[in-house]
Amino acid sequence: MVQSLLYISQLKFTLRKHSKLETTILHAKKPLVVSSTNIANGSQMASSGLEWKVNVPVEALVNEPAVAKRVYTQLQGLILKILMHIARFLEKARNVATSDPRKVIHGVKVGMALSLVSLFYYMRPLYDSVGGNAMWAVMTVVVASEYSVGATIAKAFNRVSATFLAGSIGVGVHWIANQCGEELKPVILQASVTILAAAATFSRFIPSVKARFDYGVMIFILTFSFVSVSGYRVEKLLELARDRVSTIAIGTSICIFTSMLLYPVWAGKELHNLICKNLERLADSLDGCVTEYFKNNEENISRKHEGYKFVLNSKAGEEAMANMARWEPAHGRFRFRHPWKQYLKVGATMRSCAYCIETLSGFINSEVQAPELLKKHMKEVCMKLSSSSSNVLKELAITTKTMTKSAKTQFFVQEMNFAVQSFQNAFNNLSKQAFLTSEHEEDDEKTAQGAKKVPIMAIFPIATMATLLIEITERVESIVIEVENMAAQAEFEVVNH
Repeated sequence: MVQSLLYISQLKFTLRKHSKLETTILHAKKPLVVSSTNIANGSQMASSGLEWKVNVPVEALVNEPAVAKRVYTQLQGLILKILMHIARFLEKARNVATSDPRKVIHGVKVGMALSLVSLFYYMRPLYDSVGGNAMWAVMTVVVASEYSVGATIAKAFNRVSATFLAGSIGVGVHWIANQCGEELKPVILQASVTILAAAATFSRFIPSVKARFDYGVMIFILTFSFVSVSGYRVEKLLELARDRVSTIAIGTSICIFTSMLLYPVWAGKELHNLICKNLERLADSLDGCVTEYFKNNEENISRKHEGYKFVLNSKAGEEAMANMARWEPAHGRFRFRHPWKQYLKVGATMRSCAYCIETLSGFINSEVQAPELLKKHMKEVCMKLSSSSSNVLKELAITTKTMTKSAKTQFFVQEMNFAVQSFQNAFNNLSKQAFLTSEHEEDDEKTAQGAKKVPIMAIFPIATMATLLIEITERVESIVIEVENMAAQAEFEVVNH
C-alpha cells in the first residue's frame, strides 16, 4: 500500500514537470484508466526516465472561475440596465412636475382626501355610524378624484345619483319579488337585471348620454346588479342600500371640497386659455408660412411656424373641457351658465382655417414653384395680406383673453378687406405687365422693349397661392363672427380705445 502511494506521488510529479503531457491530456478523449499493473509498470518507467500518457475526457476539465465571471458580468449588466430605466423614468417624472406643478399638487390633494376619509376607520364613533361599509367611501375617493373641478363634480354626481337610483329601483324590485312568492322571486330578479342592464348599456351609445353620463350608467348597472343579486340572500337589504348611499355621499363630498378649496383647476378656465392660445398659434403660423415662401436666399429663418398642428389636434381636448366646464359653478370671471358650447364653435372655425394654412404649408414645400420674377412682383401684397389677417387673429386672442369688446377688431377687419382688394388688383395686373407665352413658342423679336416673357404655366403656382390666401381671409372672418357671438353671450365688457 505504501509502495502504491509512492508510485502515485511520482506520477503527479511527472505530470507537473512535463508540459507536453499536459497538452496531451487536454486533447484526450478516452477516460483515465489506472490499474495495479499500470502502477507497477509506472515505477519501472519512472526509474528508466520514461513518461506516461494519460487520456482524460474534456468534460472533466471545467473552468469554473470563467463561468462564474461570465455569470457575474451578465448579472452586472442586467442590474445596470434596470438602474438606467429607473433613472429615465425619474427624469420624465421630474420634467412633468416642473412643466406643470399643479399635477404634483393634485397628487397631494388625493392623498389628503384619502387621509380624511380613512378617519371613518380609525375613529370608532364614525365607523359605528356607517357600519362596515366605510371602505366604499375610500373607493369613492379613489375613483372620483379627477384633475379638474368639473371632472370631479361630474364623476361625483354620476356616482351618487346612479347609486341612489339603482338602489331605489333594486329595493322596489326586491319588494315586488317577495310579494310574488319564493318560486317566482328569482325569476323576477333575474328578468329585472336582464332588462335594465340591457337598456342601460344601450343608452351608452347615445351621444348626449355618453358625453355626460357614461360613468353614471356604468355605476347604475353595477349597483343594481349587486343589490338585486345580493338581496336574494341578504335580509336587511334596505339597511345595506342606505349605508352604501351614505358612504358614497361622504366620499364624493370630500372629493369635491378638496378639489375646490385647495388650488383648484377649473376646466372652463383651461378651455378659455386654450382658445386664446390657438388664436395666437394661427396668427404665427400664417405669418411664418408666407414669410417662408417669400424669403430671399440671404435670409435665415430659424424655424417654420407649425402652430396650426396644435389647433388641428385640439378638438378632443376642447370637447372634453367643455363637457367638464358645464358641471362647474360660477368662478372668477366665468358666471353661471357660461356659453361653453360657443367655445366649441370658435374652435371649429379655427380648425377650418388651420386646414387652409396646412394646405398653404404643403404648397410652400412642394417642388412646383413660381419664378422669382412673379414672386418678387407679388411679395409685397402677399405679405401685407398675411400680416393684416394675422393682426385680426391676434386682436381676437386679446379680446378673448381679456373678455372685452374692442373697436380695434373691426378696424383690423377693414384693413384685411382692403389688403384683399389690393391683392386681387395686383394679381389681375400681373398679365398686363408681362407677356404670357407657351413654353414651345419662340421668342418674338418684335416684343416691346422692357416687356418680359413668362411661360403661361408659371402663373399657376401664384394663382394657387392667391386662392389659398383669399380663402384664409374668408375663414378668418368666420372666426370673427363666432368670437363676437361668444362675446355677446358671455357679456364681455365694452372697452373704448
